[in-house]
Order: sequence, then structure tokens, then C-alpha cells
Amino acid sequence: MPNVDSVKVAVRVRPFSQREKDAGSRCVVSMESNSTSIYDPRNPGHVKTFTFDLAYWSHSGFLKDENGMLISAGSNSYAGQREVFRDLGQGVLQSAWQGYNATLLAYGQTGSGKSYSMIGYGANRGLVPSVCEELCKAIQSQEKNKQYQITFSMLEIYNEQVIDLLSKTRKPGGLKIREDQQQGFYVDGLKLVPCDNYAQIERLMDQGNKMRTTATTTMNASSSRSHMVITIQFKQIFLDEAITKQSVINLVDLAGSERQKSSGSEKDRLKEGTRVNLSLTTLGNVISALAEVATGRKVLHIPYRDSVLTKLLQSALGGNSRTIMIAALSPADICYEETLSTLRYAERAKRIRNKAVVNASPTEKLIRELKAENNKLLSRMSGLGSAGRSISDEARMYFGVNTATDIIKTDAALKKIIMNKVSSAFEKESLPSFAALMQEHAVAHSQSPYQVLMKKRMKMAVFFSFWDGESRCMGSSCLSSAEPRLLAESDGRTRSAQVTWEAQLEETRKEWEQQYSAMMQERWMMETFPYLLNINEDPQLSWVLKHFIQDGTCDVGQSASNAIILRGLGILDKHATFTNADGKVTLAPRDKCKVVVNGVTITGETELQHSDRVILGSNSAYLYVGPPAQRTEEDLSRYDYDFFQSELAAAEGFSVDKLGTVGSGQNRADPSVLAVFHDYIKLMPLVEEANQMSQELRKDLKFELKVKNLALSDSRGHDLQKEITVKVTHETTQQVWVWSKAKFINRKFLMEELYQRFLEGEDPAVNQDSDPFWDPVEAVHVGSAHVWLQALAYHMRLEEQAELLNSEGLEEAVVLINLSPCSSDGRLFREDEMVIDPLELLERRVDFQIHIAECLGVKWLRGAVGRGIQIGFRVYDLPRCLYTKPVWGSVNPKIEETVHFSALNASYEFLNYLQKNALIVDLWGLQEGCTEMDSSLDGLLLTAEGSVVVDNPKALTASSAALDAAVEVPELYRKLLQMEQETELLRELNRALREENTLLKDKLKKWDTGHHEKKKSESPTKAVKMKQYASSRDAEEMCSHRTSCDAELARALKAFYQSMSVVRQQFLQLKDSRPPQEDNLQVLRLFTETQSQLISDFGQQLESTVYKLKSDVALIVKKKRECITHSKP
Repeated sequence: MPNVDSVKVAVRVRPFSQREKDAGSRCVVSMESNSTSIYDPRNPGHVKTFTFDLAYWSHSGFLKDENGMLISAGSNSYAGQREVFRDLGQGVLQSAWQGYNATLLAYGQTGSGKSYSMIGYGANRGLVPSVCEELCKAIQSQEKNKQYQITFSMLEIYNEQVIDLLSKTRKPGGLKIREDQQQGFYVDGLKLVPCDNYAQIERLMDQGNKMRTTATTTMNASSSRSHMVITIQFKQIFLDEAITKQSVINLVDLAGSERQKSSGSEKDRLKEGTRVNLSLTTLGNVISALAEVATGRKVLHIPYRDSVLTKLLQSALGGNSRTIMIAALSPADICYEETLSTLRYAERAKRIRNKAVVNASPTEKLIRELKAENNKLLSRMSGLGSAGRSISDEARMYFGVNTATDIIKTDAALKKIIMNKVSSAFEKESLPSFAALMQEHAVAHSQSPYQVLMKKRMKMAVFFSFWDGESRCMGSSCLSSAEPRLLAESDGRTRSAQVTWEAQLEETRKEWEQQYSAMMQERWMMETFPYLLNINEDPQLSWVLKHFIQDGTCDVGQSASNAIILRGLGILDKHATFTNADGKVTLAPRDKCKVVVNGVTITGETELQHSDRVILGSNSAYLYVGPPAQRTEEDLSRYDYDFFQSELAAAEGFSVDKLGTVGSGQNRADPSVLAVFHDYIKLMPLVEEANQMSQELRKDLKFELKVKNLALSDSRGHDLQKEITVKVTHETTQQVWVWSKAKFINRKFLMEELYQRFLEGEDPAVNQDSDPFWDPVEAVHVGSAHVWLQALAYHMRLEEQAELLNSEGLEEAVVLINLSPCSSDGRLFREDEMVIDPLELLERRVDFQIHIAECLGVKWLRGAVGRGIQIGFRVYDLPRCLYTKPVWGSVNPKIEETVHFSALNASYEFLNYLQKNALIVDLWGLQEGCTEMDSSLDGLLLTAEGSVVVDNPKALTASSAALDAAVEVPELYRKLLQMEQETELLRELNRALREENTLLKDKLKKWDTGHHEKKKSESPTKAVKMKQYASSRDAEEMCSHRTSCDAELARALKAFYQSMSVVRQQFLQLKDSRPPQEDNLQVLRLFTETQSQLISDFGQQLESTVYKLKSDVALIVKKKRECITHSKP
């Protein structure tokens, strides 16, 4: 019976990478027993826990022994390669020896340690080499009565194409996937190499890695987006029992599983048009469907056939295989989303249930049993004549049926089929009944009733092979002439198969001898000449290719006449020349050929030093290993792909420090800043390749990486997470597009497909709708400005000249904007109508106008003809942005547009919004042919007077809650918040003074009442009249003092708010300023002096503003206290 069991899932967390260490990353993953927990770095209290079959802690607690093997440093928690093989690799081997198919899948994001667990590095060998070596060790001690056969294959799946990594020739379009009724899906034409020792398998893996490295360079493909599948077919032949067991071992290193925003969510018209992610996406769909089946849900369709990978893995997922998945985790806080996604993926996979069976063939055993039965029948039939029995009687006694005629009637068709086709049927194993027998009852020592019936029918067919009706046997000579051909043919096939296997092994040995001599030659050249080592994004593909620089000149390029033949983006036929003379090696690029040494582009002949980093073309990276005399004991492994890209970024002036702030109270960069830096590093080579493809395909597009500061879109001005965008410029028309990271990556893969067709000689022209380089013209976001709304909370008018800054913090234009409190009919409030406390406006109607007068010095309009602008903004809970009418052509466009807003019943939240938030003013650049933004008020709620209603409780959405989200802010902004708190204390003091005023009013009223109740008949004396006059004069003076104090406080607050607007602008200017990228010391000194002056001005302005406010308030309080003291009797 089939063995039903679930997919075994293990998770493993790797150590920090060097880049993560340098950035001070935090570990967000923890493990205890088989449980794995991950916490959100933005919300440490939010922890998710998962349970798997195995959990390997490989993050810390290890050291390197004398052989370079990573072992536990005394802590039992560390899991090295040995422990992983013991639990997972031994399980694969055990399944193979038992005759089960076995599959091992490695899943995780790029750089999470998948390849390390599967292949390993140096002395720390992974699962694949360990499994292969242990299997070969076992068969070396084979017994005489057993034979073992191993065949090895290695393929790669990229962009739905299957590439044979062991074949010297690459078939255009890749190998085809076929389907067989018995075999299932298989790769047609895949090279299967017989092996009898581990050294051969190791050599084949090296050969496959070389082919894979060459293919990624030639096809401009990313190894992180390809799947590698190693298949070992292991056959055991038991000679004594005449049984054959065959196991298929699939070792799969899946492509990186980075979580990308769906390009559909980015409104990309091509959506997920590329096939590069199809296999991984389909694999996720298959796993999800099988997980639902395991929970008892009804699933109509499991999409195995939707991709190449899932076709080949059909038996591994829900089929005839014992399957193990190892999910590799990244521990760093910047990888939180990807790691959480991997854990959820693995949790679904562990629910899948497979039905594995032993793949044993009882053919030979059945044939030998038939031979014995035939000999027995011959002996019994030779005595029929003397005993006087008929064949019918013998059949009744031997087979347990009434008459031989009944047998013939029952099995006449079977007899005919077996006699005519049994040999070919056994050879092909294609009879349905026989295939079913092998599939369901393959264990040699167990027989079902069906097996017994099958053997009886075979015996009957042989017994009656020369039977015709009820005639008697003509003697033993009849049967001797029907000697079973089946046995002879089976023995012949066995001998033939053995001869074929030996011939294949001999051919493989000859190939190995030829390659061994080439390997010895390569080792000698490594010890004699300088050479280039390839550096790949995938560590397993680095250091695979070596290009030797022999004495004299050595041309490099795509031409076959070159001493070093390189193929890749941006590499020309004659790209550069190496010169090896007098123990020195120089490199000189040809005209207009790109060559980078140590991150700097060179234009002339340059002498190379040992361990220099060389990049040829767009992204063909090599490490230069100098002559033996120059070599040192330096560890060259540190010069990995990340080192190359970081060096390039540093040469361009891009670094973590340039991106922004560090976390408060910590000497480390913010995780969001680190994430952006890593994205930038990863996208740099992709952008370079896209530019090269655009140039070769004559698309005239230029791609540039930009860092978008989301603080420009935050109404509170907080320094939120940044993100990477790609600016696309048409160099002829100067049209501009801005693509998101997800959209660019999707388009990049589509560009590769188009470029590959171009390399293969096909016409790269496609219709416009299918062209990944083309997009319809659209409006472009040029810059943003913050206009603080605090003045409106006090019914104060604000006239602002706000700088519109682009994503890099540079000024794009200046907008003149007025914020004016007004009445419902549009009358602007006077200065004396301001309020002291915004709470006075609570639950009252609040009206104000936003007037945009003009824009000055718009750089966007200077860039090209046929451009225009629109200005957009959004107030509080409005469902959409409001836009001004488009203006074309003028560099200083007059806008003069006013919008009236009304809060019919001002809420506390709205008043708080006015006090703490800014109006985000966006400048949009229009291009000829693009769609303009809607400048009407359609869809908005309007009052009877035509003003736009804000603070509408029904319109509040979840987005408003985001305004109160807690985020980290820079230290300078924290000081501003502290100052706002001090201002709030001053407001409390003002409220106390207002209460005192109310008390004085009550006393005054009581005095007036007592005065008027005096007897009218009493004649006041002159002294009394003078006293009354003095009291009246004191009351008037007291009222005058109160009015004067209120006015003075209003003026003081107005001056304070205006000064604070200046302080905020200075702060934003400081925050967004960036040092120049030039290496000119004079320019840097000038920048430093300018920044120092700006900081000094900011500090003086801030201190002056606070000091003046405190002084004014103190003077007002003093006057009020004097007034109160004077009014006491």
C-alpha cells in the first residue's frame, strides 16, 4: 500500500552578512526547540510563532576549526552542515535505499542561505555533495548478489526554458517537457551521465556550475531568478531475488522568493507579462491548493501544468515521493517582510500529504516462477498417456476450474494477447494490468489475490499455447517445442542492459580522463600566470571561470579571435587589451568601451595590482589575481558581489550616511534607510544593464536611480521610510517617466526577453503595446512643499513663499500661497478677530480660503518645450486631491486660484490637524500628449454657498488614523515638538489668566450692583462722590488693562507663529540638504561653511523666537498681576 506522509519542513536562519554587520542590523528571529518566532522591528511587541518539523539555529554560537569547518562554540543550539545532513540528508538516502522517490527543496529569498545549505562553501559542504558522496561510498562496498547503477543530470529553469547544464551545446528555446503514461513528465533530450564514484559527480557539478555561469552572462540572466535541479537516478538490482528497485532523487535549489509589490498594483499596463517568475508563482499556487486539500476542502484544479517547474515536481508535491523542504531565513530586521513571507510559505507546505510507493519491478521473479511451473507441467503432462487422463481433467485438478473449455472461453482473448505480445509487454512494461500490479503491489514478499490471478492466467496461456479444442496432447515433444521464450529473452535483456551500462561507464571514464588533463593544465597556469576570476551575484557561481593573462598582449571581447572571449552586455568585439610584460599587467580600454577598476571608470592604460576589482561592460565583474610574486596571504573571499556594488556606489557618492538619519539614541542607521541602501545596491547593475539594452536596441531611453523621500508626502513632516524609484528619460523628446521598483524589475525581465531575441538574430521590433521600453506619456511628480496650517487654528492669515523640493531635496520652484480665515460668505477676518485658544472653535463653523497666486522659477518648464504644470493639494478628509487649472509654457506661471473650505461643526480632531499638520502642495509636470488632472470640484460635498465641506465624519477613512501613527523623528524635529509642548503650557497659563479675568468681571458686576442699590434719597457728600468717581475710574482702567493684555497676547502669539514658520522652513532646508558629489576639496569646504552658517542661523532664530515669546508672556502676566493687585480694596 502507498505510504502516506506529510512534507517534512525544516527552517534554518543564517548569520548576518558583512553588509548587515556593518550597518548594525538587529536579529528579529528566535528559535526554541522546533518553534520559530519573528518580531516586527517597528513594533517589537508584535510576535508571530511557527512550528515546524525541524528548526536550525545557525545564526550565532559557532567558530571555525583548523579545516575551515564551522562548528559549535560550546553552545548546543548551533546547527552546522553536519547536523543538517544528519537530519535531512540521511532521510533522503534512507528513502532511496528503500526504493522510494525522494525530493529535497530549498526555498527562501536571495541571500538567505539556500545555496549554502544545498551546495555549501569550502569545507562546509552542503546537502547535495554530502548525499552524493555517502551514496557512492555505500555502493563501493556492494555485495556479489547486488548491482547498483547511478545516473546524474543537472538542469536549470530560467524564464520557463530548460537548460541542460551538462551539455556542451545549448538548444535554442531550451529542452522540451514531454509526458509519458508511466513515467509522467520528463525532459526530452536531457543528458544522463552514468557514474560509479563521487569524484565523477563532483566533476559534473563543477561542469554544470561553469555552464550555468556562462549562461547567465551570455543570456544576461540573473541566477537568483533561476531554479537548479539535480536529479540522481539510483537503481538497485537484486540478482538472487530477481527484483529491481529504482529511486529518483531530486535536489532542487529554487529561485529567490523576494516579495515584490505586484506590478498590477503599480498600474503597469504590462502587469506580470514576464515568465521569469511564473514557475515560482505557480509553485506557490500548487502548494496552497494542496494545503487546502489536506484540510478537507474541495479543490477543483491543482495547476501542475501551468509551469515547467511544477510539471517536473508533480510527484514531489502530493504524489509518489518522500519530500523535504528546507526554508532559509534571513535574520536581519531589514528583511522582516521577506522572512515572514518565507515562514508562511513553509507553514502551508507542511500540510501537503504525499503517497509514496516502493518502485520495485517483480518481472524477473515472475518469469523464474513461470519457468518452474512450466517444468512441473511438462513432467505432469508426460504421464497423461499412461494414466489415461485428458487435458481437461488435468486442468480441472490443477487450476481449480470445471473444464478446460471453460478456461479457454474465459481467457481466450488473454491467451492470444499474452502469446503475441507478452515479450514486448515485459520489455516496455506497458500492459495496463502489469503496470497496475507494479504500481500498487511492488513488494516482492507480499502477493495480493490479483497477483495470484495474474500468475495463474500466465500459466494457463503457456499450458494451452498449442491447445486447440478438446484434442489430447500429442506428446511432450509438442511442449518442448514451446519452450518459454520469455525467460531466454529476459536473460538476454539483462545481459544486454549490463553490457550497455558498462559501455556507458567506459565512455564516461574516457571523458573524465580528457577533462582531468585539462584540469591539471589549468592548475599549472594558475601557479604561473595572472588571471581573472569571475564574481557572480550567486556565491556558488563566483570563482568558477578563470581567464589567464599570458605574456605579451591579450585582447578581450566577444570576437572569436581574442585571447579572452567574453560575452555579456556592453562588451564589444574588441573591448580592452591586457599587457603582461616585465612582471606588470596593464589594462587599456578601447574607444568608447566601459572599463571600471576599483569602482572608477578608466579611460587610459592602467596598471593592475593584485586583488583589483575589474568590471567590463555593463556588469561583468572579475577579481584580478596578480602574478605569483605579487600574491599575498590575503583572504580574497571578502571581495564578493556586494563588495563590488558597494564600491561602485561609494564612487558615485552614495552611502548610508547620505540617505539620512540614524535611529534616536543609537549609533546605527534606521532599518528603513538600510533597506533603501540595499535596494539601491541591488538595482544598480540592473539599471546599468537596462541602459545598455536600450542603447543596443536603439530605444533612446536613459534610466536613473532616485531615492524618494516620503517625508515630502507626510503632512506632519516626519522623516518616514524612503523608497527607490527609477527615472526614465527619452533622450530625444525629453519625455520623463517615473517607475516604481516593482515596475522596473518587471520591465527589466521583459527587456531581457526582447534583447535575447535580438541576440538570436530575430527581429526585436514589437508593437507599441508590447514594448517594455514604451509607456504612454503621463504627468510627473516634480516636487512638494509643506505649508503649515497652525495659523488657521487661531484665525490668523498666513502668506507663504514655500519652496517646492524634489525627491533629492533640491528646489524646483517657489509657490506663493495664502491661507486666510474667513466668514461663511467669504469675508476675510481682521487681525483683531483672532482667537487665543483653538478650543474656542470647537463645534463651531470654521471657514478658510486657500489661495495659490503663482509659481516662480519652475525648472521643469525650462527643461523642454511643450511642458506645463498643475498644482495639487488635499485637505484633511477630502476623498481626493484638488488641482489647479493647467498652465503651459511660462517659467513663472500665474495661477490665481482660490478654494473656500468649510468645517460646519469643527471637531477636536480637525482642530488638532490644523495645529500639528501641514498642507502638502504638490507640483505636477505636464508633458505634451499626457492626460491633465481633473481641476473641477466634482464628487465633493459642497455647501449652499459653494464652499467645499471638510471635517465630515462620514468621509473619515482609515487613512486619517495614519496621521496619528507613531514614527521616529530626527533630533531637530524632536526639539520642535518639545517647543510645541512648551507652547501648550503657555496656553494653559493663558487659560488661567482668562479665568482670573472672569473672576474680576464678577467682582465688578457685584460692585456695580451694590453701588446702584444705595439709597437714592441720600445726598452723597463730596468725599463720597470723589470715592465713587475713583472707583469708577479704577474699574474703567481695569477693563482697559484686560483689553490691552488680550491684544498684546494676540500680537505676541502672531509674531511667534510667524517666526515658527521661518524656523520650520530652515529646519526642512537643513534636513534635505545633501553634500556635493564632487571630490573638489574647495567645494566641500564651501558646503561645510554654508551648512555651519545655516545651523547657526537656525539655532539663533529658534532661541530668539522662544525667548521673545517667553518675554512677551511674562510682561503680560506681570501687567495682569499688577492690575489685580491694584483692584483689591
